[in-house]
Amino acid sequence: MKLDKRITNLIITGFSGTGKSLVAMDVARRLNWDFLDTDDEIVRQTGKPIAEIFRQDGEGKFRELERETIRKACQQRQTVIAIGGGAIVDPQNYKSLAKTGLIVCLEAKPETIYERLFREAARSPETEVRPLLAVDNPLERIRQLKASRQPYYAKADWTIHTDGLSVSEVAEEVIRASRLLHRTDSFQLSAFSDKDVACMVKTATQSYPLFVGYGLLDKLGEKMKQTALSGTATVISDENVFSLYGSKVEGVLKGAGFAINSFVVPPGEETKSMDYVIKIYDFLVEHRAERDDIIIALGGGMVGDLAGFVAATFLRGMFWIQVPTSLVAMVDASIGGKVGVNHPEGKNLIGAFYQPDLVLADCQTLTTLPQRELTSGWAEVIKHGLILDEEFFQFLESNVNKLTKLEPELFTRAIARSATIKAQVVSQDEKEREGKRTILNYGHTIAHGLEAATQYKRFLHGEAVAIGMVGAAKLSQRLGLLPSVAVERQQALLQKFGLPTSLRAEAASQRRGRQRSNLKLSLAGVTRAMELDKKVRGKAIRWVLLQDIGKVVIRSDVPQKEVLAVLQELAEQ
Repeated sequence: MKLDKRITNLIITGFSGTGKSLVAMDVARRLNWDFLDTDDEIVRQTGKPIAEIFRQDGEGKFRELERETIRKACQQRQTVIAIGGGAIVDPQNYKSLAKTGLIVCLEAKPETIYERLFREAARSPETEVRPLLAVDNPLERIRQLKASRQPYYAKADWTIHTDGLSVSEVAEEVIRASRLLHRTDSFQLSAFSDKDVACMVKTATQSYPLFVGYGLLDKLGEKMKQTALSGTATVISDENVFSLYGSKVEGVLKGAGFAINSFVVPPGEETKSMDYVIKIYDFLVEHRAERDDIIIALGGGMVGDLAGFVAATFLRGMFWIQVPTSLVAMVDASIGGKVGVNHPEGKNLIGAFYQPDLVLADCQTLTTLPQRELTSGWAEVIKHGLILDEEFFQFLESNVNKLTKLEPELFTRAIARSATIKAQVVSQDEKEREGKRTILNYGHTIAHGLEAATQYKRFLHGEAVAIGMVGAAKLSQRLGLLPSVAVERQQALLQKFGLPTSLRAEAASQRRGRQRSNLKLSLAGVTRAMELDKKVRGKAIRWVLLQDIGKVVIRSDVPQKEVLAVLQELAEQ
């Protein structure tokens, strides 16, 4: 069954004795949702036990009460609803339930059901035998009823066989089912109101919300609960970010009922390596991390890439959340599921596509970001306007002063719009196979060459991208694709946001106070690193070039002499 956007509840169905009520109650507790048992609700409304309703009023009256109770239950949100064993047989009930919730059927063998029901009755004389089982041969009656209802139980979205499982174990399976279906459907997403969600990232393997706003760290635990996440959360962060927000995030998560572990790594691109991946693996093993636990990436793009790679590979995949605290991470690195680590010969050569379960970008965290890192992030924001949205590019041109001063309303709007552009592209081409996602690499071929050639120690990513975009624009112009006025507009906007537009300008900015690097830049080293880039196909670099502001083209036939000429120009200007 294809689930629709209105789904907000979990429905537990199945034959009597499969544990529906106890399991639903446990699931509701774990998710911090409401719990409703339709049989109990009927008893409360009528003041009669179910058996008495059957005896005095007949099964027809009971089914009428059941139908109305289910109709009202389906109007609720974030509720785990346990329904009677025969409720799903009624077409009207099924239609109502299917529209509002994910239906999980609890299954068991007739012998298991018989043993559970009559063991319960033996332990507690007050326990009533189900009216439809009050016969001379209840086991045979169970077999008959189960067989007649099986086609209706088969309509459930997920089935869990409960033989030999405890209530707690079945509850865990229900939550796991909701998460798995959440990865390919819209279940749970309607739990988030429009004001909370900046955009939705919808790919072939996952749909998840991206939150953008001020003060959202306080809502992290709440959002995780809404996304049906539970268990132990391992926060992975770097020393700088964790010193600012680690205690706050741990407190918020503990307050929401999560167990917390934290692993802190040194800041800097050098940390994004297999060495640190193994250290985190060791930490997770030591703390007995399970597949249903959660990895939380708290930090910039480096932390997101590293933590995401660990989540993708440990125990063959864990749930994970992006909590970006840098501008470049908020609008680019945290969206789309690209995770990985660096190889000495190239950036991000080891990695995977593995989507997070939600992204939460609290713009307030950017107020503590070092100015150089904040400035670096604007490169990706500007890039999104250059490749797909001329109107957004014009918005940036018109609001440079307010944006660089972090004027809250415009700043949040710019981040949300930039992130939405990235989400739209990712949704169309999750794994960069269709060509659409490749356009996000505008400026990155040269940028990755610059970073690798300087061992990731001289440039921040956005600085390298800014220089790379200037190089790509100049290359576009040399090939007759882009008019000079567009090249000049791009370069002017980058400069207004304080970004370097050439290697000489970048070197001058270092002399004006940025951390200086003793690494000399070899253009031969840059071109060699570019040839190892992930965008190479058939030994030819796939260049993302501009035809105009907001319009890109991908070319694999760019003459090497033109590339070298542009690199030389960037070095000399």
